[in-house]
Amino acid sequence: PVPVGSGPAALPGWADEDHLAAFRAYAAGCGAAREAAARAVCQRARRLDSGRVTPSDARRFFETEFFVSPVETSDGRPGLLTSYFAPEYPARHAPDATFDAPVLSAPADPRGAGDRAAIEARARPDQALAWMRAEDLFFLQIQGSGYLTFEDGRRARAAYAADNGRTFVGIARPMAERGLLAPNGTSGDAIRGWLAEHRGPEARAVMALNPRYIFFRLDPDDGGDPAGAAGVPLTARRTIAVDPANWAYGDLAWVDADSGNLRGASASYRGLVVALDTGSAIKGPVRADLYMGRGDAAGAEAGTVRHPLRMWRLVPKG
Repeated sequence: PVPVGSGPAALPGWADEDHLAAFRAYAAGCGAAREAAARAVCQRARRLDSGRVTPSDARRFFETEFFVSPVETSDGRPGLLTSYFAPEYPARHAPDATFDAPVLSAPADPRGAGDRAAIEARARPDQALAWMRAEDLFFLQIQGSGYLTFEDGRRARAAYAADNGRTFVGIARPMAERGLLAPNGTSGDAIRGWLAEHRGPEARAVMALNPRYIFFRLDPDDGGDPAGAAGVPLTARRTIAVDPANWAYGDLAWVDADSGNLRGASASYRGLVVALDTGSAIKGPVRADLYMGRGDAAGAEAGTVRHPLRMWRLVPKG
C-alpha cells in the first residue's frame, strides 16, 4: 500500500518510469487544469520545459511538486483499464456495394433522432459526409473520432459532432453469450472480423444492440493526434479518458494495470498519465480509457486492453 501523502517515489514501478516522456506529456496537457494549485504547477512545468530537460530533472520535478493519494472503488476492488485509439479507415465519396454505410452529419435534434436502428433506417444519401464499410463506421463511432482516406488520396479527420443521447452498450458480451465469439476472444479485432465476415443484415442486427449513435463533421487531417474532450491533443500511452464526476481535466494519475485476460493482451500498463478526455462508458473513480495512438497497430493493441486497474492521484503540494 502507498499511504496518502507519500511522494511519487513510493509508487510501484516508479524507478522504472520514463520520467522525461511523462513530463513532456504532462507539460503538453496540464493547461487544461482549472484549479489554482494545478495551474501553478503547470506553469512551473512549462517554464522548465522551455529549456533543456533531462530525465533526472523530470523525475525531480514530479517528486518535488506532488504527493500521492490512492483512488479507491466503493468496494475496494480493482477498477478497469480499457483503451481506445484514433482509427484510420478508407472511405468513398459515393456509395458502392462495400462502402454502403453513410457517415452522417448532425441533425437539428440529434437527441430526438432515435436509436441506431432507427437512424440507419431513415438515413438519406444527401445527409452523408462520406461512405464507409459498416464495421469500420461502427468502430469509428466507438472511438468517437478518426481519420478517413478517400479514393482520390484526400484525407480528413472525422470529428465527433453530436450523439443521439442513448447509453453505450458493448456488444462483446452478447456476442460471446450467443456463441458468436469465444468468451476470451472478444478483442476489437475479433469483433470487427466477425462483423466484416457477416456484413449485411446479420452484422447490422448485432451492431444494433448498441443503440448509441455518433454524428460527425469532417475537418482537415493535420497529421497529428486528435484532441480529447479537454480540447488538447492526446499523447499516445500518456493520456486517458476519465469520469468527469471523479476527475478533472489536466489531473495527473499513476495507473497500474496487469493480468489482462483477452487473447493477445500485453502483460501490464504502468505509468504516469494525464486526464484529457471522457467517454460515455467511462464511469467511476478507478476507471480509465488509455489513448493508445493512431492507426492499425494502436487499434490492434487497444482492442486487447481490459485489465484490472489501480490508480493514484498526484496532488500538487502547493
